[in-house]
Amino acid sequence: MRWLNNVKTAVLLGSLMGLCLAIGYFAAGGSSQGVIVGFLFGVLANGIAFFFSDKIALAAMGARQITREQMPELIEMVERLALRAGLPMPRVYVCPQTAPNAFATGRNPRHAAVAVTAGMLQNFPPHEIEGVIAHELAHVKHRDVLISTIAAVLAGMISMVAYMLMLGGRGRDNPLGAVGALAMFILAPLAAGLIQAAISRQREFAADSYGGELCGDPLKLASALARLGRANERTPTNTNPAFHNLYIVEPLSGGGITSLFSTHPPLEKRIAALQQQATGMR
Repeated sequence: MRWLNNVKTAVLLGSLMGLCLAIGYFAAGGSSQGVIVGFLFGVLANGIAFFFSDKIALAAMGARQITREQMPELIEMVERLALRAGLPMPRVYVCPQTAPNAFATGRNPRHAAVAVTAGMLQNFPPHEIEGVIAHELAHVKHRDVLISTIAAVLAGMISMVAYMLMLGGRGRDNPLGAVGALAMFILAPLAAGLIQAAISRQREFAADSYGGELCGDPLKLASALARLGRANERTPTNTNPAFHNLYIVEPLSGGGITSLFSTHPPLEKRIAALQQQATGMR
């Protein structure tokens, strides 16, 4: 699991570099100077994505770090689960959103952070919060959080490139031409969404399974997922959609064609898998 995530991270960082080179090339009308500028921008973008992904995500959610004095029960819960998982104690944050949710971020376990929304802390019983925290620590354990944040950055970059190419496509010197630029503007965001969905969906079942073992009872997480699903159908989450793949439950996910771009597998399947896991543990 870890080595595969490391390979995927390297591929995404390479893709981000290639994307930046393409920006420079097409924006400069195919000149070598554009490629050089794109390369320098790619180095900067990769550095930001790797070293500052946690700060970007936490800032996007409006998270604030909490201490043991402020919320001793939550800190002790995270500390107990991290010790059981063999992980360093992550930083703990609370986000102001009323919609219940949670996420983890950080480039490695030593720089990890776990965040929960105010809505979850106010409306969920402690045993369900424990199941959710265990799920997020599973992502830290599996090193999922870095690749998920880089995927979000890559998706945003693809959309930006598409927009730039559409504007540049009006010029005579643009290799794509107006029609190609318009096609990029339409298709690139779809590709970005599919990249996020493909990376994020497959990690959730593994995190659910390990999280169920970590908290001692998969039904804790199963009941939390059911409650999260009901709550997020009613309450919107006012955050950047590019970071929704980090959440334990995708905010306001719909069916039909939108399910192709869902960053999470259906809740019903996740809950059923946890229930089957709980049966096997008895």
